[in-house]
Amino acid sequence: MSQQTDASVILRLGYQAIRRAGLPTDEILTKAGVALGQVDANDRTPLNAQYAFWVAAEEVSRDTDIGLHLGEHLPLYRGQVIEHLFISSENFGEGLKRALAYQRLISDAFNATLVVEDGRCYLTNGIQAHAENIVNRHFSECAMSGVLRFFKFITEGRFEPIYIDFNFSQGASDDEYLRVYECPVSLGQKETRLYFDPAILDYQLWQAEPELFHIHEQLALEKLQELARYDLVGEVRRAIGFTLESGETTLETVASQLNITPRRLRTQLSEAHTSFQQILSDYRCRLAKRLLAGTNESVERIVYLTGFSEPSTFYRAFKRWTNETPVEYRKRKQR
Repeated sequence: MSQQTDASVILRLGYQAIRRAGLPTDEILTKAGVALGQVDANDRTPLNAQYAFWVAAEEVSRDTDIGLHLGEHLPLYRGQVIEHLFISSENFGEGLKRALAYQRLISDAFNATLVVEDGRCYLTNGIQAHAENIVNRHFSECAMSGVLRFFKFITEGRFEPIYIDFNFSQGASDDEYLRVYECPVSLGQKETRLYFDPAILDYQLWQAEPELFHIHEQLALEKLQELARYDLVGEVRRAIGFTLESGETTLETVASQLNITPRRLRTQLSEAHTSFQQILSDYRCRLAKRLLAGTNESVERIVYLTGFSEPSTFYRAFKRWTNETPVEYRKRKQR
């Protein structure tokens, strides 16, 4: 399965929120292992990196409701292709359905669906495993604020939540939820749900430009295809990790693991602006550096672990990667 990730906008929104809240941004980011350069980068970040962020935010702020409170300081979500898809739609309901079709562009943590039944209307993120954890609670509470603010903006303030279900049992007080979300909240539910009046689905968007919808959808589709190529590169890396020690790490063996033909894999990697050899070389380089800097494994053992058949081949490759010998690199890193 592909590694789950967040779009870079998630990190940027979080960074702006902690700044607006007056919290020490450098201390939180450092404790979370996030470099300031990553905030401005466009690379997606692993979803599991959120754990370090929320742990750091709670520890530094000493606020057990940090997700809920940071949500109050989130900037309005603007300028992304999802927003353009939304506002080029004729009404709120159509915009919502179109945005949900491409929600993965924001985060793999979003898996929302719209349900309209028996006079009720709600968004649900589905039943999720491991719901009782710090990341699920803080991210859910923070994201809910961002969603509500965006919906109110799109509808000129007319969107109003009726009540909210969260799929975790430990949370803030009823009064605090009511203050922040302006509606009741129920904890310990099977799904996280946002209930609202179905009448808002027919609300006409004054910004609607239907003639631009196809342009925005084409852009969203291209970004989704780009994300699929990103997934493929991750799958190839993991397959390389499984086969490296066996000495049978080839395009053919990896393609077999991924259940596609070698020719198709080569073509898809080319479309992702990379190649199998480039990914393999990068994987070996990262692994070798990590083993040399962080372990006492012998160089001979590292040669084997990185999948090289001869020490001389490994030495030449490492010199090409770092302009240092393995011994020089280890001494410098472990000094």
